[in-house]
Amino acid sequence: MEIAIFGKSFGDVFFDNCHQLFNYLHQKSIKIYIYKPFYDFLLEKVKLRPNVAGFFSAPDDLPPVDMLFSIGGDGTFLKAVTFVRDSGIPVVGINSGRLGFMADISRHELPAALQEIESGRYKVKELTLLELVSPNNLIGDFNYALNELAVHKQDSSSMITIHAYLNNEFLNSYWADGLIVSTPTGSTAYSLSVGGPIMHPSSQGIIITPIAPHNLTVRPLVVPDDMELMLKIEGRGGKFLASLDSRSAVVDENTELRIRKAAFTINMVERSNQSFYATLRNKLMWGADKRN
Repeated sequence: MEIAIFGKSFGDVFFDNCHQLFNYLHQKSIKIYIYKPFYDFLLEKVKLRPNVAGFFSAPDDLPPVDMLFSIGGDGTFLKAVTFVRDSGIPVVGINSGRLGFMADISRHELPAALQEIESGRYKVKELTLLELVSPNNLIGDFNYALNELAVHKQDSSSMITIHAYLNNEFLNSYWADGLIVSTPTGSTAYSLSVGGPIMHPSSQGIIITPIAPHNLTVRPLVVPDDMELMLKIEGRGGKFLASLDSRSAVVDENTELRIRKAAFTINMVERSNQSFYATLRNKLMWGADKRN
């Protein structure tokens, strides 16, 4: 078995677990390729020198491994997706902090999860992405989002106006601070925080959620994911921010942004006993009621 390991920094609460992880991989003779900046962090802060077969620093360097371990939180998981891209390599999310929705293997569950993965007792869930089509590839060479695309006003000035079209038919003009276009995976992230609905990960839809809309009659809307959404933004400032997950760029007004479902998916490794509904209850306190 060959794996890649991607991560950033983490607190000392995970140091012992990190040693445990690499000891297990070494005992099982698993070949490891590691993200070079993360390896440097392990050397300097964790005082750990893992035995590795090689390094990678960019998506083109990532070898064709059996799976990639993302060590960190959900932000680290989203960054790992930009390395995996359309390779089909399954991603394992190991949570080194407190709360992780995609990085859902906690440090307490790590020993059991490693044994299950090494023995093949796990599920692979396909997650849909959004593709942004824009002039000159605004967000770099990977214009895809696992959670959401968001457009915002650039500063604290007045609201912006977002003209939205579905399959080239006019939908609405949103007078708001911004707009979030979310996947089902992202429904429990930014979109949820501004009043968007929770969607099951296997739902085939896209959520359009305004941020602080001026009109109270405007509400989140779920549309089929085979539709293309086109946005045109205007405002007094003349510029606005567009972001894909954690990557953003400043965009001139009246720039056309076209959003559609990506042609590929991200494979996410889940434990066999993992349940979306249990995750909602345990991590989002969904439906919390002392009567339950």
